[in-house]
Amino acid sequence: MNSTERALGWLDDRLGVGKGRSLLDKIFPDHWSFLLGEIALYSFVVLVLTGVFLSLYFVPSTKEIIYHGAYAPLRGKLVSEAYASTLKLSFSVRGGMVIRQMHHWAADVFVGAIAIHMMRIFFTGGFRKPRELNWMVGITLLMLAIVNGFLGYSLPYDLVSGTGLRIAYSIILSIPLVGSYLAFFLFGGAFPGNGIIEPRMFILHVLVVPIIIAALIGAHLFMLVRQKHAQFPGKGRTEHNVVGSPLYPTFMAKTLGLFFIVTGVLWMLGGLVQINPIWQYGPYQPYKVTYAVQPDWYMGWLDGAMRIMPSWEFTGFGHTIPLEVLLPAVLFPGLTFTLFYVWPFVEAKVTGDRAVHNILDFPRYRPKRTALGAAGVAFYFTLFSASATDVLANFFQVSLNTVLWSFRFLAIAVPVLVGLVTYRICKELAAMPVTDEPKRSVILSRTEAGEYVMEEAGMRPGDAPDDLDPIAVPARIGASVEDASTGGAGLPTR
Repeated sequence: MNSTERALGWLDDRLGVGKGRSLLDKIFPDHWSFLLGEIALYSFVVLVLTGVFLSLYFVPSTKEIIYHGAYAPLRGKLVSEAYASTLKLSFSVRGGMVIRQMHHWAADVFVGAIAIHMMRIFFTGGFRKPRELNWMVGITLLMLAIVNGFLGYSLPYDLVSGTGLRIAYSIILSIPLVGSYLAFFLFGGAFPGNGIIEPRMFILHVLVVPIIIAALIGAHLFMLVRQKHAQFPGKGRTEHNVVGSPLYPTFMAKTLGLFFIVTGVLWMLGGLVQINPIWQYGPYQPYKVTYAVQPDWYMGWLDGAMRIMPSWEFTGFGHTIPLEVLLPAVLFPGLTFTLFYVWPFVEAKVTGDRAVHNILDFPRYRPKRTALGAAGVAFYFTLFSASATDVLANFFQVSLNTVLWSFRFLAIAVPVLVGLVTYRICKELAAMPVTDEPKRSVILSRTEAGEYVMEEAGMRPGDAPDDLDPIAVPARIGASVEDASTGGAGLPTR
């Protein structure tokens, strides 16, 4: 017995670490789409690491000071301490600009990876029993990621983020009965308030929300290990096994490589691709507004919904309710996430399917669900496009009112058209025969009688299927394949 085995034995006698071997044997499917969730996980890791660095220099205060920093155009101007500290971080701290932009890009990728990961789960039916709770955890993570992204985006207190805060204040104010009280409590008075909102956002952004997100990620991974992975139909795959690679060493090497790739790409974006240049916008002034500047992409759908909403309001009982704000900014996102939460139960009720599903669907074989999902994506993408109405009106030299009315019609027409086309495509694809083998080349020849004859060509490199036959994981360390259990412990692997 070597020193490593003795050390592991010593730890196992005291901590029971040997039981972790079963975790190392956990099987992960090899399909690339299962890595989307890991991109989100690694983006969150980068967010935490870069966020710790940024928090050492950022000052969460709206107190005005005279700027004497490195950015010459703003010297002698009154700016907030939050804005000044962000400029100092960008221009005077070694590597500060790279880390700050890397943090911002990681936030965008984090939200995007969660959104695409949830779309993959929706279109393949990965939310069905027994994974309804994990789906709800994912939706909560998406919502918290959007909220925390907005909080971080608002912290520098530049002209763009200050305008966003002003819009957030108006949204809170539009809530009937409690809106005015809630807005005054959060901001410490009428906008912009007494400055208390800045340290509150800072604490929420760097402490409260990240802890909740980390806890939910832990819960998600725990349920993933407990329930095991779902998988696509294929050779050797059943409802009672998982075909793929074990966590150690195959999948661990793969996922570690992905972590380095994600980190490297984010580092490259932080160093080479400018994002949120707050020095160009200037410090926030309540009487100033910006043109041709939109919020981060994950807030675009909400911004677009508010832009194209008609100017409706309700007046009665001595109160005025601004429906042009309440409907698109409060009720609409509330209904959106409520529908996301209850969708697994709605589909189970409509289809009557309450069986356990460990095999995923190919979207083509669920044309109604796929068409509805595609229509939903088109709807939110149309709203996202509507967040640039002012830019489009200026670029095409048309009336802003014309652009607004166009998007009001497109928000209805585009999802309907996309849903119908997607449904027809799924029906056509479902009717085609599908084989596990790739297409083979053919030889077309002509006989002396003038007849054309087609025959399959011989095997060439790349024609043979690359899937290996699944073999069972040994039930215990050191056991042979022949001794492997055929029960729950004997999960197929490569």
